[in-house]
Amino acid sequence: MTPGIEMKIAAVEPAAKCKFELSQATIVAFLTGILFVVFSILLNGFLTPSNLLALIRNVAVLGILGIGMTTVVIGRGIDLSMVPVMAVSVALFFVLVENQIPMPIAILLGACVALLCGAMNGVLIAYVEIPPLFATLALGTVVLGLGQYFVFSSASVTAPKEIGWIASLGSGRIAGVPVSIFLFIALAAIVHLFLKYTYFGRFLFAIGDNPNAARNGGLPVRPLIVVHYALVALLALFAGIIMATAVNEMNTRIIYTTLPYDIILVVVIGGVGLSGGKGGIHNVLVGTLLIGILTNAMTIMDLSYTSQKLIQSMALLLAIVIDGIVNPRDEQVSQQGDI
Repeated sequence: MTPGIEMKIAAVEPAAKCKFELSQATIVAFLTGILFVVFSILLNGFLTPSNLLALIRNVAVLGILGIGMTTVVIGRGIDLSMVPVMAVSVALFFVLVENQIPMPIAILLGACVALLCGAMNGVLIAYVEIPPLFATLALGTVVLGLGQYFVFSSASVTAPKEIGWIASLGSGRIAGVPVSIFLFIALAAIVHLFLKYTYFGRFLFAIGDNPNAARNGGLPVRPLIVVHYALVALLALFAGIIMATAVNEMNTRIIYTTLPYDIILVVVIGGVGLSGGKGGIHNVLVGTLLIGILTNAMTIMDLSYTSQKLIQSMALLLAIVIDGIVNPRDEQVSQQGDI
């Protein structure tokens, strides 16, 4: 590795351990604990085993998607195509198996579609230089259109029985605990180690901190972005399989929900800076727990769907405003004394 790259990585590592981010994660974790105790006391049915299992299952899927989004945001990007790619690739997998395609080949083809979509995101962002927000939003729309035309025409695609052991990813349990929560914890540990101890992970922090400096330091920024978005799309497929096998179907209308913004919410509220180069898996863990508990409680309180999304939207707006103040994208914005 060239000296320039080593210097850049060394300069970025302190930013990845920002004091504010640790403080924000601690505050969010403390608030999560308070809410859990309050809801346990005030809400009938919150502490029931069935409700806690449902909470854990929902938190696991949201958390896996949040982990993928966290790595994207650390690299100074965003991915609004995760949910369309997830829905279409999983639906394709189910349709292929239903049409007598062997399960290993079907899952491989679904993974290839997800990887291709993610790579296209990376190409549009890295080589065509379209801002990530618009590139991923446009590609997600294209993927949805192609999926509706070639793959599915109904609101849901039922999981076929021939998928075998894959069904246990969402519906299986170990000692009464859903398998999905163990997968979430394992994935969180793997990605944490990946970000902290591998060159690729440290490169993401360097790119997020300052892409031009990373490029001048010798990092292959463009290829890394392409590979990164492809891996995130594959992670979305994994989360989609867990979600679909938990309820025995892939609800394709999930594309029209606020799930993409819920994913961003757990990332930002946990303390991952949208300016890039800052944050870690611990941030998305506390953010996911907070939003998961809050959403579950609002459901028990029988708040309308509109009311729930209004509360979540206000929380997202507040989190983005706070992030913009604490982690400005432009150094000029952070200068004091401006009117």
